[in-house]
Amino acid sequence: MPPLACELNPDLLTTPCSTNTNWHVITGAPSCGKTTLIDLFAKKGFKTAPEGARIYIEREVAAGRTIDEIRDDLPALQRGIKDMQKEIERSLPPEDCVFLDRTVLDSLAWYRIFDMDPNEFLAECFQYRYASVFILDQLPLSLDGFRFDEQGFAVFLDEWHEKDYTALGYQVERVPVLPPAERLSFVIEKLSEQGLTIEHS
Repeated sequence: MPPLACELNPDLLTTPCSTNTNWHVITGAPSCGKTTLIDLFAKKGFKTAPEGARIYIEREVAAGRTIDEIRDDLPALQRGIKDMQKEIERSLPPEDCVFLDRTVLDSLAWYRIFDMDPNEFLAECFQYRYASVFILDQLPLSLDGFRFDEQGFAVFLDEWHEKDYTALGYQVERVPVLPPAERLSFVIEKLSEQGLTIEHS
């Protein structure tokens, strides 16, 4: 079955965000190199936040569930990942300069992959307003124990991530395929062009 190509409810898209932040989003389809880039930001002394999906799955495995058991109920998995991402974001001071490995908005595209309506939680997407959004272009897919075999979904996810962030009023910056250090420089340069000041420890 193809993914659910469901548009977002236009009546909700003008909802004002509750809190402006100094958070910068690094996202993209699976195997785009975002976690590598986030790790590089951390090594350079910038504050970063982890991806909710990996934290959620690691927590469930630590509680004694197998990967197959976790994936047995995909709607529950996606809702759990979305709630974990919200938990991570609630823990961050809005005024801190933070680079995020995905946000709750990423779940909008993932819901569609598993034939779930993203409008189910769209109203939850207006708690925070991110300072910037960067979507990384795709690298060759690399699977590990936590990933689905997502190669067939990569184009779909890439397209809908950009559509969703744009629909919610963000100006998305695409990051081309470059060595990690050059991607880091690219993001920092784009933030400077936008007049945004980023800080690190």
